[in-house]
Amino acid sequence: MTTWLGSPTLAGSHVLLRPLLLDDASALAAAVDEPDAFRWTTVPTDTASATRAIQTAIDDPRRFAFAVIDRRDDTLVGTTSYYDIDPLNRAAAIGYTFYSKRVQGTAVNPEAKLLLLQHAFEVTGAVRIVWHTDERNAQSRAAILKLGTTFEGLLRKHRPLPDGTWRTTAQYAMTDDEWPASRERLQARIA
Repeated sequence: MTTWLGSPTLAGSHVLLRPLLLDDASALAAAVDEPDAFRWTTVPTDTASATRAIQTAIDDPRRFAFAVIDRRDDTLVGTTSYYDIDPLNRAAAIGYTFYSKRVQGTAVNPEAKLLLLQHAFEVTGAVRIVWHTDERNAQSRAAILKLGTTFEGLLRKHRPLPDGTWRTTAQYAMTDDEWPASRERLQARIA
């Protein structure tokens, strides 16, 4: 199913997004340099768990995972994905995103999202992009809103957590009608 969005390499001034590979496992694990910041989700903390996470992403026909490369030093600083790819309805979600502490709050995330959204809306003709995060994750919720999304509500018992409890998910979305204004806002943030 990923053929609709393709498997692009997307280049910006600050980041390069390229397909995430099994060879990236040790660098991906190293990007999790502050594990407590990711307490609302599951992130790989060693090469073995990173290898499993990458293989899971590769095996999922409704997901396409990217390595996020900081162009200042060509270092892998995190990952992000298209997922829940739905070509029939021209919709997808963006998520499974995490970054090294050193690039949080920089142009890395806004530019990565700009590249993903430009590709989805302007190249492939997407009409809707969705984001999900744990309702308790205030940092993630604020970052998603800064992209120009609209909060759509809470999905109760949406995803299981590693400890066996269930997550309530906050859902946000952006449509193709909202994209032009959001693109301008993101470009201004990056500049």
